[in-house]
Amino acid sequence: MKTKVIKINLKNPEIEKVKEASYVLKEGSLVVIPTETVYGIAANSLNEKAVLRLYEIKKRPKDKPFSLHIALKEDVEKYAIDIAPFAWRLIDKFWPGPLTLVLKAKENKKVGIRLPNHKIALSIINEAGIPVVCPSANLSGNPAPQTVDDVLKDLDGLVDLIVDSGPTPLGKESTVVDVTELPIKILREGAILSDEIKEIANRKTILFVCTGNSCRSVMAKGLLEKKLKERNRFDVEVISAGIIMISGLGVSEQTKELLKEEGIDVSKHIPQKVDKEMIRKSDLILVMEKLHEIEVLKLFPLAKNRVFLLKEFAKINDSQLDITDPIGKPLDFYQQTFLVIKEAIERIIEII
Repeated sequence: MKTKVIKINLKNPEIEKVKEASYVLKEGSLVVIPTETVYGIAANSLNEKAVLRLYEIKKRPKDKPFSLHIALKEDVEKYAIDIAPFAWRLIDKFWPGPLTLVLKAKENKKVGIRLPNHKIALSIINEAGIPVVCPSANLSGNPAPQTVDDVLKDLDGLVDLIVDSGPTPLGKESTVVDVTELPIKILREGAILSDEIKEIANRKTILFVCTGNSCRSVMAKGLLEKKLKERNRFDVEVISAGIIMISGLGVSEQTKELLKEEGIDVSKHIPQKVDKEMIRKSDLILVMEKLHEIEVLKLFPLAKNRVFLLKEFAKINDSQLDITDPIGKPLDFYQQTFLVIKEAIERIIEII
């Protein structure tokens, strides 16, 4: 029996056809769907019979698991644990896109996960509301299919439904990377070059946090970036943010002047509020007060071992580890605050 093929418009997917494909998929049938890389055979990973059929069609060893395809970036935390900052940086850079990440899972296992950059694939997976496995829609040894005609040559009669949205945009499989530890391992080079992935994974990200991102964290960021540049260190990204966002509040004039004396221009800095994405991709989070640490960990408790008071991390011997907010204080207070932060930066540049 020939496999049913339905055409879905890539630019404006017909919702009834998306629902049909997602229902068939959820019920345990095998559905070939388009992605931006190649066509894949989607199966409900919670349905043992469907997954077994997939193994048989692909002639794949049972001890070699299929990667999951998800529809939302946040869903990665449903299936993976202990995601390292460098892995989050890759997620933020390349998802949705042609990158499969092998991450730590429960019971000392690993799981491959990808967020495809294809409107129809995402619509079907999201509508189905299940974890979906989706290897390339070809028989073992044959090229990965870029069109439905390619799929039919191998799979006509072997799968239950094929969704046709035209040729896949990239025509090349995803790059597969094991990010369970450093150094990362490129398991398959595909649409994204391994050098680009390694460059991002091997960088460090440092986040400074204060209250309104208008003075202390701005000072710290500016001073550290200057030190890094002086040492030709281009492997560190520096971010600053505040735990609150005050509308209309920019960098304080005192902060601008103090940094200007160091040859640092922060006139174009726009204060921002710290968020979960900043925290999870940061290798080191340096806060000015204990209050800031509490607020950061409310947003992302898993960052506990990466959050430090700036003076604490810099090993400044002082009974008072908080760096008090200079907002509203006299200029000499700003100057004292600046000198404390400058000393801290001069210490930490030696250890990062």
